[in-house]
Amino acid sequence: QVQLMESGGGLVQPGGSLRLSCAASGSTFSLDTMAWSRQAPGKERELVASIDSGFTTEYANSVKGRFTISRDNAKRTVSLQMNRLKPEDTAVYYCNLDQGGQGNYHYWGQGTQVTVSS
Repeated sequence: QVQLMESGGGLVQPGGSLRLSCAASGSTFSLDTMAWSRQAPGKERELVASIDSGFTTEYANSVKGRFTISRDNAKRTVSLQMNRLKPEDTAVYYCNLDQGGQGNYHYWGQGTQVTVSS
């Protein structure tokens, strides 16, 4: 059974930084595509960043240059370093797993709240 556990959310001032982490279990992991998505109240869910088994990364335009996704296959973790945070980054952030890189994020974590406010 695939399980994802996020950590690292919180309250930060505009311009600040946060690092989110996600620990995965129950999958091959090294062959999986991992991603972070977010959803703010009243807004559609947005795929923020992804990293595939070959360590190729993709980012939403809204976070490009500010966020960095990384993975550690030995530790079975994926992280999202978020810099120069803006109030519009406020959302619940979810860790996503696409088993085997098939193109569908069937597995989600429980989410962690990120609030950017002064």
